[in-house]
Amino acid sequence: MPDDAPKLHIDADWKEQAQAEKEKLSQKIDDSPRQPGPDEFPPASMRALVGSLASQALMGLGAYADPQTGRAMIDLVGSRFAIDLLGVLEEKTRGNLTPEETTELKEILSELRQRFVQIASMIQQQMAKDPSSVPVMGRPEQAPGGAPAAGPRLVVPD
Repeated sequence: MPDDAPKLHIDADWKEQAQAEKEKLSQKIDDSPRQPGPDEFPPASMRALVGSLASQALMGLGAYADPQTGRAMIDLVGSRFAIDLLGVLEEKTRGNLTPEETTELKEILSELRQRFVQIASMIQQQMAKDPSSVPVMGRPEQAPGGAPAAGPRLVVPD
């Protein structure tokens, strides 16, 4: 009785090709940047450092609402410090960054400095019109040693 069942014929070339594709796909997955999980930080890099300092500056400029009150909190002193740190970073790394990193740092610093001036101006104008209209927190009447107060630390805009 003849065997009418189809015969499966697998040649060695097909196996090698399938194995090569599998290895290529595996390599592509290994080479792709892995997204950090919810409890993980992204890899340390110049971009991460600049982004972290820029976020601190933006937070001080009222870009993020206070999670407890839902209102913007402005911390000009803290924001200025973060912007100044970015300036120090720019100065100390001059000539050692890639062109993309240099451009990104310059653009971020420029934008933050402009926002700082705009917001500080708006607060100054509002306080000149009606000082009681801008709630200020953490403003001592006199600094230690009898020196005049350095100005508002936190401003809560309406």
